[in-house]
Amino acid sequence: MPDTYNVSSSGASRQGIAVVAAIAAGVAAAHAGPPNPQPIATRTVVVQPSLTSSGNGNTGGDEGGLAGGCEPVVVSHTSSDFGPGEYVVQAGFIEGEIAATSFVLPADAFPVRIDLMEFLFATSNAAVQTTTTYKVYVWEGTPNIGGPIFTAASDGKILPHLVMPPGTTGVNIQILVDPDDPEQIYVADNGTQTVSIGIEIVDHNQAPTNQCLTPPSPSFNAFPTTDVDGLQQASKNWIYIVDCGIFGCPPGWKRFSDLSTLCRPTGDWVQRLTWTPTGCDNLGACCLGGDCELLDAAGCAGLGGTFAGVGTACGDVDCSETGPCCFESTGGCVQLEANNCLLAGGVPGPPGTACGDFICFPEGACCLPDGSCADGLSPEACEAAGGVFQGDGTSCSGTNCPAPTGAACFANGFCLVLSEADAAAAGADWKGAGTTCEDLDGDGVADACADAPIPGDFNGDGHVNGPDLATMLAAWGESGQTDLNGDGTTNGVDLGTLLANWTG
Repeated sequence: MPDTYNVSSSGASRQGIAVVAAIAAGVAAAHAGPPNPQPIATRTVVVQPSLTSSGNGNTGGDEGGLAGGCEPVVVSHTSSDFGPGEYVVQAGFIEGEIAATSFVLPADAFPVRIDLMEFLFATSNAAVQTTTTYKVYVWEGTPNIGGPIFTAASDGKILPHLVMPPGTTGVNIQILVDPDDPEQIYVADNGTQTVSIGIEIVDHNQAPTNQCLTPPSPSFNAFPTTDVDGLQQASKNWIYIVDCGIFGCPPGWKRFSDLSTLCRPTGDWVQRLTWTPTGCDNLGACCLGGDCELLDAAGCAGLGGTFAGVGTACGDVDCSETGPCCFESTGGCVQLEANNCLLAGGVPGPPGTACGDFICFPEGACCLPDGSCADGLSPEACEAAGGVFQGDGTSCSGTNCPAPTGAACFANGFCLVLSEADAAAAGADWKGAGTTCEDLDGDGVADACADAPIPGDFNGDGHVNGPDLATMLAAWGESGQTDLNGDGTTNGVDLGTLLANWTG
């Protein structure tokens, strides 16, 4: 019997991922409360072809074997183990966009060999079998600086396309490089000690002509996923955003930390990298939140771990779940296990973190939903107010909070979540901060726009008919309410709009 995931969908919108333009009913999905888990069958695609550079610029193979006989290291920013669990299907992801993660590795490990890349995709109540064409990438450093050193696209032969059955299904795409191939993927240190991997949707199973205005339906397509445990590494999760003009978030390569709350996913990409160092002289066991990895002292400290010493192995150390324990009465911090911290009256911090690397009671600026800023709030108080905490020690005087957003109703009934200034620039009727494009009554019109008059109903009787046509003809060539497109003149364009909304 197959395992099951509980996968939750972010809705058929581009909210929270790339571009705000979306199916109106799905734009506010991230604000609608906890997702509804759906049981789905798991299926794993294991790809094991010989993936070589073939002109993509990676270093040739090491026929003499790996220096020091180093063991592979698995790194990921997600808390997921890629097994049964809950995931958010990022249903706003369109063709040409890339989901990527960056990993900072020990300096002495370079050049590192790429062994395995993993990317979790899912469907949510798909009505048909879906086939997705994708492309994987490897970069030296972060993906926004320079081109990739390695690429491979699915072709249905050497590298299979992603094929998923109807229903709600999770698939872990695994790109495993054949260790016996003389040509391997090696990544050098470009000065940042960083390696990045990513995956692009080249062709959805079924996509509209303009995906900026009408995103791919989750009923017919698969999408990359993020986890549900909160965004932990905002500066190391990346997305390449397609340029959709005023209807989209800022285009190009963006860290999650660069994006506003409207565009930013609430979790980390469910991606994982297995790599092997080529020099292990300075590596040792590093305890990270109860787990152990082989890293050097600097790399372990950079991740907030506890280094056991050069040459130590994970089997030789006990990585207990200790972490900072903060005491409100004194403001002090003691390294304790979580249970002991609570019994002592303290507030436990993240396991595996040292007191010296943890701020016990942070306070700073908080950007509120209405665009205003509040000083001196804790992260918890800021979140309770619906705001975004700007960091410990920050102040409103040095913070530029984003303008509030709300439903913007266009003359043809289309609805987008925009700022007031963007709504005015697009000629839309802005409904106020916090309003959404949700269509709860299912009538095809966003609830916030339901009170908007029908274009051409000049007498407000709820119908576009003869009296309205007479009003327009009487005002022909003039400006005013009969100038439906706002170009300063009542003419044939406005007549066409009125006829298109004719109710009789």
